[in-house]
Amino acid sequence: MEPAAPALSGIHHVAYRCKDAKETVDFYRDVLGMDFKLAIAEDRVPSTGEPDPYMHVFLDAGGGNVLAFFELPNAPAMGRDAATPAWVQHIAFKVADEASLLAAKARAEARGLDVVGPTHHGVFKSIYFFDPNGHRLELAWDFGTADQMRMLKEVADDMLEEWARTRRAPRHAAWLHETIARES
Repeated sequence: MEPAAPALSGIHHVAYRCKDAKETVDFYRDVLGMDFKLAIAEDRVPSTGEPDPYMHVFLDAGGGNVLAFFELPNAPAMGRDAATPAWVQHIAFKVADEASLLAAKARAEARGLDVVGPTHHGVFKSIYFFDPNGHRLELAWDFGTADQMRMLKEVADDMLEEWARTRRAPRHAAWLHETIARES
């Protein structure tokens, strides 16, 4: 008998690389108001034992979620996957309402950041900007109704199957966008 799937209770943390741990903590404290929870630094990687000093910082992203970063001073300079567009890989945070989204945009712009949006996604609106490490950040305000979210859930498997066959936006996508836009 196969063991049961684990009973997940959330994400403990998500970790990314950073160029400078202090600069990164300062950015997330200042721009997003995140609390710096803790730092771990060692000269050897605990899981492998290899010598590779690092600083691992943890920031409170709200709701029990933690965003972490590693500074790796002996590793080659940070890069990104050149085959993946910059808009694809991003970290998305929730905000409570549209006023919070617009205030966050104003705060980021006041700090000299280029902000895209708000962008309307049918059931949520987002703004986008980059942190000092080149990670794209998204702040999103969910406003979709329970009925709209139910409709999206009901067609999710069909959309995925159609995508898998055609590699084109499924016919459900246009119908859903039109339906949700009429209701919004």
